[in-house]
Amino acid sequence: MYKFIAVAALVASATWGAADFAVAAGAASPSGAHAYIGYPNDGQVVTANKPFRVWFGLRYMGVAPKGVKYPNTGHHHLLIDTDLPPMDQEIPSDRNHLHFGAGETETMIQLPPGKHTLQLLMGDDMHVPHNPPVYSKKITVIAR
Repeated sequence: MYKFIAVAALVASATWGAADFAVAAGAASPSGAHAYIGYPNDGQVVTANKPFRVWFGLRYMGVAPKGVKYPNTGHHHLLIDTDLPPMDQEIPSDRNHLHFGAGETETMIQLPPGKHTLQLLMGDDMHVPHNPPVYSKKITVIAR
């Protein structure tokens, strides 16, 4: 019995130590799922202060609106000029974290002059990143 308690304590302490790393707390995502930005392309120049289209891509997963809990689905979040948020919390909703909870797969945005980054992050029915998280590579666009 004492050996079991010691092993359980060792496992628990190893688990607590692993909690220092961000782990997604959301719904499960299918193996190989990935998001991508279909347009604009990385390094593309867009017209500053004028709306342009951003097209969202997704492979091996489906799109469903916020609140719809269905396996292997989620909805897009567009991150503008920011890094990925904590993977174990609800994705923020602000000017740098745009939510597309109605299941949209494209949007129109406008950016001030300068270099900007765009990245997609999928969220589950409650805006929490999937486990494992599904996100695109970060691209850069130049607004002139």
